[in-house]
Amino acid sequence: MSTVEATLKSEPIEQVIHQSETKHSKPKLAVDERLDWGGSIPFFMVHVIGILAIFTGISWAAVGMCVFMYYSRMFAITGAYHRYFSHRTYKTSRFFQFILAFWGASCAQQGPLWWAAHHRHHHKFSDTEQDIHSAKLRGLWWSHVGWILCKRYAPTNEEAVKDLTKYPELRWINKNHGVAPLILASSIFFFGVFLGHAFPGLHTNGLQMLCWGFFTSTTILYHGTFCINSLAHLLGSVRFKTGEESKNSLILSIITMGEGWHNNHHRYPYSERQGIYWWEIDMSHYVLKVFSLFGLVWDIKLHPQEIYAEARTGEKEIAV
Repeated sequence: MSTVEATLKSEPIEQVIHQSETKHSKPKLAVDERLDWGGSIPFFMVHVIGILAIFTGISWAAVGMCVFMYYSRMFAITGAYHRYFSHRTYKTSRFFQFILAFWGASCAQQGPLWWAAHHRHHHKFSDTEQDIHSAKLRGLWWSHVGWILCKRYAPTNEEAVKDLTKYPELRWINKNHGVAPLILASSIFFFGVFLGHAFPGLHTNGLQMLCWGFFTSTTILYHGTFCINSLAHLLGSVRFKTGEESKNSLILSIITMGEGWHNNHHRYPYSERQGIYWWEIDMSHYVLKVFSLFGLVWDIKLHPQEIYAEARTGEKEIAV
């Protein structure tokens, strides 16, 4: 295969947002696409409690827990919900599949079947009228969070994930996706209580640890994840001509443990690794490689050589 390299320089965010919202006429919201205030209460409460963490005081223990819970659960989104359940880019045991699903559900971003079904739909219709969260066609707010806060996209399209619905334990997690966040929040609270009594010099307690370790980290996790739906289709550079607006961004890759190499991913979504060169930092890939050393995952799919040839030349080779 042959390819013409096209690297588009990033534009100022104000210009990109203006172009997104003015050059493309955004369709009017249907009734079931409007903000569902009642159903969105948990989402907004996570933000409010996360902000109220400033009143619980701050400690290095709480900040450390916040950072740890952010990145450990970001991996659950990128390495599990995205690269495994959505794209099946590696294999694992049924037991570890359950662990990945429960781990992902602890992020409070719905269940694995819901997440995978919507993401597969996005790849099938990216930046077309049928794309659920196109930043190009529907603007920054809608692609980032608006589509999540309405009633239309709340159900799980099980037809899109038949390979996953055959597992009753995955259907249970998907239906009861609030269980994992509740267990995690409770565990963090009691861990804070333990630290407060056993190591008073840390100056932490259950409430402080709960606010920083769960609510603040979850708030940041939400928007780190959502940046891929929104900013990764607006800001960055383009290596491959994919027919939609996906971009590559080092900054977003650091924030999301590798998901920022979004143009690479849209060109070849069958690869677990999203950074195609060694200097394209992809922390989720590194974690999965470590897991593979312990036999937890295997058959990790990578880019074929023709993708590298296309990246060098910018043109797809046409077989004759």
